[in-house]
Amino acid sequence: MAPEIGHFSLALGLALAIIQSIVPMLGASKGNLLWMHSARSLALGQVAFVTLAFLALMYSFIVSDFTVRNVAENSHSLKPVLYKVAGTWGSHEGSLLLWVLILTVFGAAVSLFGRNIPDELKARTLSVQAWISVGFLSFLLLTSNPFERIFPPPADGNDLNPLLQDLGLALHPPLLYFGYVGFSIVFSFAVAALLEGRIDAAWARWVRPWTLAAWISLTAGIALGSWWAYYELGWGGWWFWDPVENVSFMPWLLGTALLHSAIVTEKRDAFKSWTILLSILTFSLSLLGTFIVRSGLLTSVHAFAVDPERGLYILALLAISIGGSLLLYAWRAPNMEAGGVFKPISRESALLLNNLILAASTGIVLFGTLYPLFLEAVSGEKISVGPPFFNNAFIPMMLPLILVMGVGPYFSWKRADLAGVYQRIKYIAVLSMLGTLLIWYLVKGGPALAYVSLLLATWLLGATVHEWLNRVRFYDGSFSDFVRRVQGLPRSAHGMTLAHAGLAVAMFGFIGSSAWKSEEVVFVERGSVVEIAGFQVTFNGANQVRGPNYIANRGTLVVQRNGLHVTTLYPERRFYPAAQSSTTESAIRSTLAGDLYASIAEPASEQAGNSEVWTLRILYEPLVNFIWLGSLLLVLGGCISLTDRRLRVGAPKRVQNKKTVVAAE
Repeated sequence: MAPEIGHFSLALGLALAIIQSIVPMLGASKGNLLWMHSARSLALGQVAFVTLAFLALMYSFIVSDFTVRNVAENSHSLKPVLYKVAGTWGSHEGSLLLWVLILTVFGAAVSLFGRNIPDELKARTLSVQAWISVGFLSFLLLTSNPFERIFPPPADGNDLNPLLQDLGLALHPPLLYFGYVGFSIVFSFAVAALLEGRIDAAWARWVRPWTLAAWISLTAGIALGSWWAYYELGWGGWWFWDPVENVSFMPWLLGTALLHSAIVTEKRDAFKSWTILLSILTFSLSLLGTFIVRSGLLTSVHAFAVDPERGLYILALLAISIGGSLLLYAWRAPNMEAGGVFKPISRESALLLNNLILAASTGIVLFGTLYPLFLEAVSGEKISVGPPFFNNAFIPMMLPLILVMGVGPYFSWKRADLAGVYQRIKYIAVLSMLGTLLIWYLVKGGPALAYVSLLLATWLLGATVHEWLNRVRFYDGSFSDFVRRVQGLPRSAHGMTLAHAGLAVAMFGFIGSSAWKSEEVVFVERGSVVEIAGFQVTFNGANQVRGPNYIANRGTLVVQRNGLHVTTLYPERRFYPAAQSSTTESAIRSTLAGDLYASIAEPASEQAGNSEVWTLRILYEPLVNFIWLGSLLLVLGGCISLTDRRLRVGAPKRVQNKKTVVAAE
């Protein structure tokens, strides 16, 4: 019964979405308040029905209802309950239902919490959001029904992909989708503003909290996915420039640019056209990612390689939404006023340079991701664009950005005093160079680019902290005055400091684990000793253990340093009978200085004397945990900024000024 309820709820949600896409828009054009206000009830009704459908699918997974094809193909009766729940979004159909659920949640959130948004803008925004819902709900019902029945049902399920049976992957998709889909509401605000013919500082204030919420979630989702890949896949890496990693990273890059651009639009009434374009392109990249992972173009740990006909449906949605919005932008953008003027040396210029670097970097990632697909489609030739291209093209683009991030907050709006800025930052620059030289002296190895990157990361951290201390006048007055000034500083300022510092901290992890990583891949038998980074690792054999739905070979590694016991590691190689597949479960000894990382593969031979010979991979990754620490600071900084009273209260009423109005003709 639950599947029928879920299916019917989706149909009702689609009906409400169709009404919501038309009636409030007509009300805004005709000035009919009743029609405009209907958007709130329709948005709430839509999220209620989609939520009911999602819960019906989740219930089917929990009770192992194998009459539902989706459950039979992606679950198993012996699977732990947590992964039964995670199986709800572990397939193409289920993940798409989660996508639509988050889409409707954002629409309902604007209808509930956007009380200060003008009726016309809110009605148009919710109608545009409903247009997107119509496209994806119809896609679900027509091509990807998550409640399709099968008869006779199998005795048991095929099990979820073993790689996805992990706590990190249980949380990663919802966070990632919340960020992906969260940019839909920013897109809707942008299209609504273009239809209305008005973009101003008040509009930017309304958009900022929704942009920030999506960015926070996308940051957390990417970091969690990277952490999962690091400890689960067994190769010791945290980023491989996989195409599906890239399609989540590109909206993050442009979303970061959008956050900074919206600040300029709000504070200086500038960058209006650019902010609108970024709003459209950021969500467009989210849609592009949805198309790539569901079109059958890619086969990846993360991708849903499905019927290409489904990809054609999404491609049509992509063409309509992106093409239509860009055409509207091309029509309206020339009539937007330029806004506040500023000098080449100013905070506006620094933020503009920040935006240009982020946009160019996004273009590099987009090219490297799509070029192999285009080449294969045109010529049939298959090539792989991997880490060497991205590292050589992307990383040098980021280094000037780090330099600008460190100095930008010292610039004033409109015009900056270079001499004054130099006096404030010269000691930080000197200390950064000394710190880098000290690390070079201690390490004496690694590529030159690693030291340049380390210098810039140290510079960014020092400059960010020093700028915050100057803001609260830490060097002046008593401690009680300092505490009072900290409390009086806007939360968005604290958030910016934490986020910029978080990026610097994460850079330490990126650099350390890439430039100074040690790795040994060896054949071992009981009693074998491996030396790595000053550790002595003794392999004490492997024994077989059973889990709830797997059988594992568990190795025992005794780790010593200078003759003293450090820890014992237990890497595993798991076999899942239902799915007929294996996974690697790494064992990690984590410290802030670095990780000792071990994984085992299948036995290299049956017997060598009386012992099996195993393939053992051991790595030492210096500073790698700074990646997760920095990511946590980025998310924390975003969350603190989101609680800023100015964003919670929202923008004041719009001033009726012809200069802020985009000509409608």
